[in-house]
Amino acid sequence: MKIRSVILLISFMLFQTVLFAQNNITVSGTVSDSEGQPLPGANVILKGTTTGIQTDFDGNYSLQNIPDNGILTFSYIGFVIQEVNIDGKTTIHITLQEDTNVLDEVVVVGYGTQKKADLTGSITTIKSEDITRTPSGAAMQSLQGKVAGLQVVSSGAPGTGPTIRVRGLGSFVNGASDPLYVVDGTFFDDIDFLNNEDIESISVLKDASASAIYGVRAANGVVIIQTKSGKANQKPQITYSGYHGVQVAQNLVTLSNSEQFATLARESGSVAEAQFIENALQRYGRSRINPDIPDVNTDWYDLILRHALQQNHSLGVAGGSEDITYAVGLNYFDQEGILKMKNDFERFNIRSKLNFDLSNRLSVGVSTLFSNATRYRPEDTAFALAYFAVPVMPVLDSSKTDAFPRPYANAQDLGYRGTQNPFPIMENTENRNKIRNTLVTFDLSYQLIPDKLTFKTAYYHNFETLEVREVRLPFFFGNGNAFRENAELIKRNETFSEQTWDNTLTYDDSYGKHNLTILGGTSFRDRSFEKLEVKGLNFPNGPGIGDESYFLDLSDTIDTSEQANGDRVTGDDGERQYFFSYFGRIAYNFDNKYLLYGTFRADGTSKYQEKWGYFPTVGVGWVVSQESFFPETNAINFLKLRGSWGELGNANVASSTGGITSDEVTAAFGDTPFSGLVTSSDFEALKWEVTAETNAGITATLFNNHLSLDADYFSRETRDAVIPVSRLLVPGETRQNVGKIRNSGFEVVLNWNKQVSENFSYTIGANFSTLKNEVLDLAGQENLTSGGDVAQRTVIGGTINPFFGLDVAGVYQTPEEIQADPAAQSAIADGLTVEPGDFRFVDHNGDMVIDAQDRVDLGSFLPTYTFGFNLGLNYKNWDFSMNVIGQGGNVIANIKRFGIRQTPDPNIDRDFAVNRWTGPGSSNAYPSARGIRNPWSNQFLNSFFVEDGDFVRLQNVTLGYTLPKLQGKFNPDIRFYITAERPLTLFNYNGFTPEVSDGRDNQTYPIPGVYTIGINVKI
Repeated sequence: MKIRSVILLISFMLFQTVLFAQNNITVSGTVSDSEGQPLPGANVILKGTTTGIQTDFDGNYSLQNIPDNGILTFSYIGFVIQEVNIDGKTTIHITLQEDTNVLDEVVVVGYGTQKKADLTGSITTIKSEDITRTPSGAAMQSLQGKVAGLQVVSSGAPGTGPTIRVRGLGSFVNGASDPLYVVDGTFFDDIDFLNNEDIESISVLKDASASAIYGVRAANGVVIIQTKSGKANQKPQITYSGYHGVQVAQNLVTLSNSEQFATLARESGSVAEAQFIENALQRYGRSRINPDIPDVNTDWYDLILRHALQQNHSLGVAGGSEDITYAVGLNYFDQEGILKMKNDFERFNIRSKLNFDLSNRLSVGVSTLFSNATRYRPEDTAFALAYFAVPVMPVLDSSKTDAFPRPYANAQDLGYRGTQNPFPIMENTENRNKIRNTLVTFDLSYQLIPDKLTFKTAYYHNFETLEVREVRLPFFFGNGNAFRENAELIKRNETFSEQTWDNTLTYDDSYGKHNLTILGGTSFRDRSFEKLEVKGLNFPNGPGIGDESYFLDLSDTIDTSEQANGDRVTGDDGERQYFFSYFGRIAYNFDNKYLLYGTFRADGTSKYQEKWGYFPTVGVGWVVSQESFFPETNAINFLKLRGSWGELGNANVASSTGGITSDEVTAAFGDTPFSGLVTSSDFEALKWEVTAETNAGITATLFNNHLSLDADYFSRETRDAVIPVSRLLVPGETRQNVGKIRNSGFEVVLNWNKQVSENFSYTIGANFSTLKNEVLDLAGQENLTSGGDVAQRTVIGGTINPFFGLDVAGVYQTPEEIQADPAAQSAIADGLTVEPGDFRFVDHNGDMVIDAQDRVDLGSFLPTYTFGFNLGLNYKNWDFSMNVIGQGGNVIANIKRFGIRQTPDPNIDRDFAVNRWTGPGSSNAYPSARGIRNPWSNQFLNSFFVEDGDFVRLQNVTLGYTLPKLQGKFNPDIRFYITAERPLTLFNYNGFTPEVSDGRDNQTYPIPGVYTIGINVKI
């Protein structure tokens, strides 16, 4: 009895001790994802026990009678498991982060999806949160610097998308190197109609293994866009995103002011130029500060540019039940242009996406997207006129009483040959485009064998209309070319329709260690285009008359004249093309270690004489880290080697043109005339260009899955490239599929992410890519030369269209240097003048004469390397992100500066005025004011006018703050943010921007910095 009593006493004391140390409480809360979406069915378990519960439809949970010092474990498929100490708290809200370390992320590929761990090709996916950080009306702009091997060349004009190149340039044909865009299954040539807020993800398919399922449309890469959808078992979520911002022109070229310009004119040695300054003194008076210059100092760039506003507003509702998901959205985007004229872009979008599970086997999806945009195009000549306009002339000249509608100043009144004033054409020209896009998709899926064999049929219809209205009002401010006599009205209506019907059968099964997916399908496309254009003259116009008179019925006459290219101003045109394709894909995975991936597509088209093309590809992968011999270490968590080869087609090349012509001729043999026919042909029997690509890569995750690595080497060879070829025995050229081009390079992507604590996490990423572009075959021709005065010449072993000109070795400093140079003496003997301050050129062929034979390759407009860097920080409710991008190895032809060599009339930039040669030792890089216009110095394009295009840019900086959650049922997520887009660009090029798509800068629209403040709300 005593022993039992002692045991009972000890047990009672221990029980009291436990009760004293631990109280049982009820803990409740919600579990949601990083976007605030509730996670129904998430597991909430008391660690070390079987006590637990799943969250309900709204992500809520409640656990009763659990110790206040316990630990709760939260888990959900596809998310990182999170443990939280209760510490006596009765309310615990949890946000789970997506598990990006297990490589189970699903990546969109052609006609389906695939786990990232199973990929054998090169695919990069950008998520919604990275897309919406960029305040732009063009979705592809958000990818700049974020995808290795993808070149994005920005455009500053409102409503104009960037130039996109995937792994270089593989065609000589303009526009034929653009990638294919696939929006929810529909093919597009561009996606400028899309709103960034409507996009769930953008996947860039870069190599043949990833792209070849799209056949003749895939040679330049494929960009797949998935729009946002609702989620099953999700209550309706309302989201609003909006921002207001201002665009600021930056990196403006500073032009010579009146004092510098007058000095240059007097130093030029030209009597006429000096007299023009005197004429300005007489017309506009003398400056009180310096009486030797006119009392005018016009900064033309400052006058034609403005700060421009930009705004974006998006409203969306998404949700779903067990059988239905839905997402609808509205968007309004408005952007003013920084050019001070009617130069704006406005777009309104409405979309819907519905999916119905009609049974366990049958599902139906319907989506629609309508975009209505109005773009007022800038007057392209304004920037060139402003660059050349002399500063000694004002915008308006009150003495011009006969000018209308305003007394515009005219440089011809001072003796110059050009009018130089950009305002008459800016203020009396209006170019309006109305652009409407309608996208309708319908798909039906039926599981013939549940979870194994699925049949899907899908219909897509993209219908686009373009209404162009160009209004050119008359003006007069001088004779010659300083007037527009007739009021001109041009209207052009274009309609484009593309209908696609796809049918696929997919078998997906796993047995033992074998995982197999087989897809087969057909695709039919009907593509049509129509255009009608009419030009009317002299409709009612003048003060008090607006756009109510901009109708052809009010014009006096319809212009039916013929243009220089043979086309008529008024015309009607169109075309229709059909495509039919068979395609298949097999993806095999054995034991999650050995991967096999293959596709085949046969494309038939009415576009070319050769009706069918066949495009195979194969990819293999080896997950080395799954092998038994691979050491278990946290240094390397996953390692995969992959390789692929495939062929792709490029149907962006225009269809065949030309024909057979016969001319009757008469020839005399003896005294007898004989008649006959001479037949010639300029018919171009073209077909698609074909690209074969090899890709080898490594995918790895390292250091407890904190670091991810993707590295690739690629070699893409385009054969049957379309180039011009001289015709035998007959003058002229025809285009033929006989060229060959290779693009090759390396790509490396590194990303580090770490959750340091419950309150702080960060990500760091970087990518770097190289590109070597090489022409391999020109069908026996020595070269292809184009570009006129700004010559570009392609030779075998070089790049596509590098600039071609003389190599500047410096500037002559003294007469003795000229006397000692045989090439200069030869020029003087031929009647040219060579003086100190002129360029000294390299005599490359050593014949002691500087001529066309001394021209050399001056560089390519294609960068040889690009890079990007990103940083993201999250601390409590604060978030910060930064992107840096750059490129190098390319050059830009400064055509605007090169243009001054042809005339003594125009102004020139201040960089030249400050750094010009003024005497021995003053400069060995810049010529003198006289030398830059000396025929000896400017007979050909030279290296002085071809400048480095390297740049580094702080692309985007965003700082955001999310308000703390409110108590109660109404618990919205509200985030405020500020963004600076392109606040700083470092480069040496003497232009507005180092981003020039073709490297020929004849006044590129400035790319502005954009500064915005915005808000995101989720209810």
